[in-house]
Formats: sequence, C-alpha cells, structure tokens
Amino acid sequence: MQRITILGSTGSVGQSTLDVVSLHPELFRVSALTANINVDKMLAQCQVFDPATVVMSAPSAAQELERALAKIGLEHINVLSGAGAIRDVAKSDDCDAVMSAIVGAAGLLPTLDAVQASKRVLIANKEPLVMTGNLFMREAARSGAVILPIDSEHNAIYQCLPSDQHKGGVRKIHLTASGGPFRGRKWSDLSGITPEEACAHPNWSMGPKISVDSATMMNKGLELIEAAALFGLPASQVDIVVHPQSIIHSMVEYVDGSFLAQLGSPDMKIPIAHSLSWPERIESGAKTLDITEIARLDFEKPDMDNLPCLRLARAAAELGGSAPAVLNASNEVAVEAFLQSRIGFTDIPKVIEAAMNAIEHVSISNIEDVLNIDNEAREVAKAELDSLL
Repeated sequence: MQRITILGSTGSVGQSTLDVVSLHPELFRVSALTANINVDKMLAQCQVFDPATVVMSAPSAAQELERALAKIGLEHINVLSGAGAIRDVAKSDDCDAVMSAIVGAAGLLPTLDAVQASKRVLIANKEPLVMTGNLFMREAARSGAVILPIDSEHNAIYQCLPSDQHKGGVRKIHLTASGGPFRGRKWSDLSGITPEEACAHPNWSMGPKISVDSATMMNKGLELIEAAALFGLPASQVDIVVHPQSIIHSMVEYVDGSFLAQLGSPDMKIPIAHSLSWPERIESGAKTLDITEIARLDFEKPDMDNLPCLRLARAAAELGGSAPAVLNASNEVAVEAFLQSRIGFTDIPKVIEAAMNAIEHVSISNIEDVLNIDNEAREVAKAELDSLL
C-alpha cells in the first residue's frame, strides 16, 4: 500500500491522479491533499478518499472546508492552511510518494522538500526543474529521492531511455508539440486573441495557465529546459518537432540511428499511472489507442521566427544560470495579466523579453539565489506591464 500526497489535487492533473488511484484501492491510499481555494472540489474529494490531512492555501478556504466537513461527519480530517503547511505535508513521514501538481513557482519549495525527504516525487509542474535545473537533480541524487516525470513528453522520454538512464548512446531528445490552437497562423495576426480562444486546446484538457503556455508555445520552451536538467543533457541535444496529432509524445534518437518513441492517447492518466506504479504497469483508465484508426502522423519543424516565446525559451536554455528562472517568473506575470485581459496575447513575449534584457545573467549556487532572482524578475515584469497598459 503506497501512501500518496497530492499537491494541487483540485487541478486537472490532481483530479486525474485521483481517478487513477480510485481504480486501485488495494495499491494506494491518499494521505494528504492540498489546494488553493476550491472548497467544493476539495470537499468532494474528501468524501471519496478520506485523507488524513487537507491543506488549503487560503485560511478562509480552510475554515469554510472545516465547517463543511463537520456537517457531514468528517471532522476527523485535519484541515490546515498556508504555504508552510503545504511544505509540511510534502515531507511528512505519513506519505511515500508526492504528486507535485501545483502550477507555477509556488510548487518549487514543497517539491524540493519532498525531494530532500527522499520521497518518490512525481513531477507534473515544470517550474522546479526550470528554475533550479541542476541544483534540483543534485539534491535528488544526495537524498536518494526517485524523480518520475509526469509531463507526457518527459514521461515518454523516461520510458524510451535505457533502464539505467545511461545517456552515452543518446544523440538527441525530440520533444513533440501539438502546435497549440493557433498552429499555422502568423504571430502578427494574433493580437486580438481572447483568453477563451487561447485556452481552447485542440487535443489536451488543461488548466488556464498551461493552456496559454501551449498557445504561445512557451510550454514547449519550458519543457526543453526541464528535459535538459532532468536527463542531464545540454540544451543543444534537445530538439522540438511539431506533431499535431499528439499521438507520439516524444522520441529518443540514438547514435546508431535508432529512434525510440512512446505512443498513446492524449490523456494525462497514462503518464500518471506509469509513474505511480513504476517499475510495474497498472490500468490507467485512459482510452486505449487504436493504431488502425490513425490515418497519418505528421511532423514539421517549428517556425522559430513566428514563435517569440519559444525563441526566448531556447535562448534562456542556452544561457543557463539565472536565465530560465527569469524567463519563468516573467512569463507567469505576463500570462496572469493576459488571463485578466489586462494585456494582449502578443504582449506576453514583450514582457518576458524586457525582463530578460533588464536582469543581469548570473550563475546560481543555492535555492536562495533562485528565489531572489524570481522576485526580481516579477518586479521587472510588473513594471513592464505598467508601460503596456
């Protein structure tokens, strides 16, 4: 029986994780759940999974949840609030595995806590590896934590690499990208795009922030940075290929000319089930891919001249050091402003580029450096927002 803590249980990945867990009550028990402010979803999850502890980011949400639980006879569930409590459950002795599904930089510290506590860490949020890179992986090596990627692309790569993760025979990693909802359209024609249009992904069901990142292709840039850190390869050995059908989730090219690819339906329950059960396999509940129904598999190079966010991410990946943290922080600020209709869709890369140009590129030696750079980048990005309003 594996005890599971889910950081961000009311989001799309958290809900999919609980779907997989519910199929295997003999294998998994939910130890703790955390969320931001969605009391209704958390209450429903508590009724089904009866976790020992629940953490809400906002104290008011925690108080509302506690009252609601008492009304239905679940007052034995320990309800906590705040970032500190989220970090506490991530490293608690009461769990064996932690699903890190908090979107954005807010997931960095609790994920690092889980790594330092030698947990099996299932990483669905890109930010810890994007912001800290080699620091994160060195900490995992020191603690003995098992890092299992949940992003469909990184999970595909993980499955296609040798079991000992030796990279000596790898020539390149090829990350596949659907191209998002605006594939084939000129960037200059997208200034009037609304948040609703940007979030209408053709293949995947995701939260608003990740959906916007997919529309700008920034998600693929963040995945490039994450892949380099996760698999110990330079950014020059990570390529991106547009694959509209989202059937091949990524490929590993070997020096002998072999390509290994992982295929599957575009459903996050597949990588979640793989990581929950690794090194075994379990039923995921996802629709089985019928390869006889696939009429074609298309591939094309991304038009870097037409994808400013992806171009900026590639530049940050090649610079390394503080650049990925600046990229990530300024992107979060810009995407939030777009979702609030404060800036236009094509303003997003303007905010990011301003932050990258304004902040001196430095090396990173500890987590404090990362947090300081993150804060500085957010302030610069917010100042750039003011100039656009």
